Amino acid sequence: MAHDDAVDRATTRSVPASLDVALVKTSSLGDVIHALPVVTDILAACPAARIDWVVEESFAELPALHPGVATIHRVAMRRWRKAPLSATTRAEWSRFRAGFRARRYDLILDLQGLLKSAFLALQGRGPRAGFDRTSAREPLAALFYERRFRVDQKQHAIRALRSLAAQALGYRAEGLPRFALAPPPAEGLAQMPGGPLAPGSIVLLHMTARAEKQWPADRWRALAQRLDASGHDIVVPWGNDGERARAEAIAAGLARARVPQRLGLAQCAALLAHARAVVGLDTGLTHLAAAFERPLVFMVPDTPRWPRYRAEPFWLPQMAAFGHAGKMPEVDEVWSALERMGALD
Repeated sequence: MAHDDAVDRATTRSVPASLDVALVKTSSLGDVIHALPVVTDILAACPAARIDWVVEESFAELPALHPGVATIHRVAMRRWRKAPLSATTRAEWSRFRAGFRARRYDLILDLQGLLKSAFLALQGRGPRAGFDRTSAREPLAALFYERRFRVDQKQHAIRALRSLAAQALGYRAEGLPRFALAPPPAEGLAQMPGGPLAPGSIVLLHMTARAEKQWPADRWRALAQRLDASGHDIVVPWGNDGERARAEAIAAGLARARVPQRLGLAQCAALLAHARAVVGLDTGLTHLAAAFERPLVFMVPDTPRWPRYRAEPFWLPQMAAFGHAGKMPEVDEVWSALERMGALD
């Protein structure tokens, strides 16, 4: 499968001169990032389009990075379901629903394909579209849409989302995905919790939710030592106590390595947008670095080629991907990849 194939080859119909669209893509971190090129595609087909977005509150800063997103409707489904009848939940739900219903949309497009996202789409005013029952992650979600489209879900997630939007709105989505994000100002790195971080650092994203996908700690440590000895600033972020302990072990005693205090999503975005290069596992922040088109070493250790292909950032001109069943990337391989990208110059 060629990486720059046309995403959707359906017959193009006339796209209205003006268009109000609401996108529903609530979570998770990587999934929301993978949906961002849809905004760029819609605006390329209809420059006057207004695009709103329904998203989980913890990820709301992601669509805000795209200048083409007008209004962000925040939901808190993960939090609300813990206390569905509380006064706080009822009040927040009412505010969301009133805000979402304030505008009538030409199309409400569910990019998630779940019952919860279809239910959220139902709260807005306007026709709803989404995956058909053979394409949706939860087939019953298709019952909530007036228009349903078949999409090959064996392809990369970005291609699937772009194909759905192109079919629903009647344009062609061709070529490589374009994120078109507005990076946070580099000056924000000076106000990071725990002290300033250097722009142009090499960021090591060692975090992953699945232990079997982890790169061994001694290899992270060896890579950090080589970067430090070569005079490169290193930042090793973390998200929970276990990750913090690993980050501190990776950076221990290295003069140019920083383990910051826990960073919020907007702070991570600033760090990654201005990184010299990123070495990361298959995690949401790695995909955010790819959305900012930073030089990237992408690792999915001990993974067969096909599942890795479905996740890797194929659009990046400066990217090396490692992942083979039964094999962990070597430190020398990662180092050589960084050298080829010019990240160690």
